[in-house]
Amino acid sequence: SPVLWGGGWSILSMASQMLGAPQHEVSQKGAFCSRTEESQPHLSKTDLTARISFFVFLFPWFGLDIGGTLVKLVYFEPKDITAEEEEEEVENLKSIRKYLTSNVAYGSTGIRDVHLELKDLTLCGRKGNLHFIRFPTHDMPAFIQMGSEKHFSSLHTTLCATGGGAYKFEQDFRTMGDLQLCKLDELDCLIKGVLYIDSVGFNGHSECYYFENPTDAERCQKLPFNLENPYPLLLVNIGSGVSILAVYSKENYKRVTGTSLGGGTFFGLCCLLTGCSTFEEALEMASHGDSTKVDKLVRDIYGGDYERFGLPGWAVASSFGNMMSKEKRESVSKEDLAKATLITITNNIGSIARMCALNENINRVVFVGNFLRINTISMRLLAYALDYWSKGQLKALFLEHEGYFGAVGALLELLDSA
Repeated sequence: SPVLWGGGWSILSMASQMLGAPQHEVSQKGAFCSRTEESQPHLSKTDLTARISFFVFLFPWFGLDIGGTLVKLVYFEPKDITAEEEEEEVENLKSIRKYLTSNVAYGSTGIRDVHLELKDLTLCGRKGNLHFIRFPTHDMPAFIQMGSEKHFSSLHTTLCATGGGAYKFEQDFRTMGDLQLCKLDELDCLIKGVLYIDSVGFNGHSECYYFENPTDAERCQKLPFNLENPYPLLLVNIGSGVSILAVYSKENYKRVTGTSLGGGTFFGLCCLLTGCSTFEEALEMASHGDSTKVDKLVRDIYGGDYERFGLPGWAVASSFGNMMSKEKRESVSKEDLAKATLITITNNIGSIARMCALNENINRVVFVGNFLRINTISMRLLAYALDYWSKGQLKALFLEHEGYFGAVGALLELLDSA
């Protein structure tokens, strides 16, 4: 199993007393609902509010973002458990919580990103740590099955989820896991998560950063950036594909455009061209490659710079342009192909982001998404390209929690509804 669900306890008696509700109306699943109500095919945010508003203190607290390539899960681990709460906690939930927070790997594909853990947060009056877990989307059926085997539906009947997979796997959650999904808009969750994580910071450090001298290996520095007054900003979310949002306030934003050429494109092409089997392997190959053996540069066409239009000789004129030559095809390595693929995708994203920033008159561009995880090559290239082609007018910014903001937003929606 890639991951396990977290544990918790319920204070149903207290909740019912607070609401003046008869004890028998509170199910052991923590919901004022009959099985007929639970079997409804769809839960809206309004339904969710009505269903969970009375049990703010019922654990576990999860947020789920089911993307096209990765599933991101955030779990709030309470650290202020009282002796009475611990005594009331169901034993199997206690063991699940311990398992979830004491391991960094779950099966062969589930990973808890320990370095991203946020400590000593206060949510809904409870203090605890926020854990960040990811696993491939193709393992979602196994994840749901495991939840069923652990009888998760005896604790909660509803999960807050965002991303396309919240729609794709809704039926599986219902039939295999006896669980309803409250499907949340992924862009709402993304923005909500970004603003929240930036506001609480990264364990005393800045969540947002930028690169100084990004192309100079010796002088390149990763420096903190203060997003205290974030608006307006261009938010570029690079997952399997790319969505670009212009954000003018917490409630005022629009999707400007997007592209199908994203992280999924990079990984998919690398699998075809190099035979790699993981995203990490693809990036490792790219780090040892030389894209100039694959791409046709301006200097390959003009013999130097194209001065009239300000195009330097090192700029890419045609991605993979050298591969038209049989001789050059035979001389390139898999590492060169991986690097060229990474540069091609990154340059395309940077070019679109720059045009959107100019059209929207925004000078801060924030890049997020799991494509950037352990991907320093792309981050430094984006930082340099935006600065160079805008003549210093645009700044590329990055966030430490990269691809988890949608899941964080889903968790916050759960707690806001409560």
